[in-house]
Amino acid sequence: MSTPVDREDYGPQARPLPFERGTDGPRVVLVGVDGTRTSERAGWYAAGLARRQGSALVVVFVSSPAGFAALVPGVDAGAMQRTHDELAEELRRGIRRGAEEFGVPVTFLCRRGDAYAELCKAADETRADLVVVGSSEQAGHRLVGSVATRLVRTGRWPVVVVP
Repeated sequence: MSTPVDREDYGPQARPLPFERGTDGPRVVLVGVDGTRTSERAGWYAAGLARRQGSALVVVFVSSPAGFAALVPGVDAGAMQRTHDELAEELRRGIRRGAEEFGVPVTFLCRRGDAYAELCKAADETRADLVVVGSSEQAGHRLVGSVATRLVRTGRWPVVVVP
């Protein structure tokens, strides 16, 4: 279950261009970020690609619900919420600055829920032509699959996984 979407737009207005899937490169590049090193690299890669292609960039920050914290003894749900809010604000400032610097129209979506499900929903809602994510640095994902692996297997959009 996800909560309402927090959406902000930065940079210049997106240019209305005819929709021609597969002929002119991506018109909407969506990137998932979570504050990790690999997601930061994915964000910069997606921003550069959007700038070169003249595309709009959609940056999606998804954090897991604080409800899971209640299941783990000794974890303060309020502290997790504050951490989420602080990270979202830090990302928001950097994205706003980058949109102005690169001259790229950027939409920032802040969501709570399962990262895979929220990225899929955001890609569908924004009609993304390309999804960019960072590779997982967690060892367990090699066994159970990462968000990137699940997106690739979905097969609805081209997916770039940035190491």
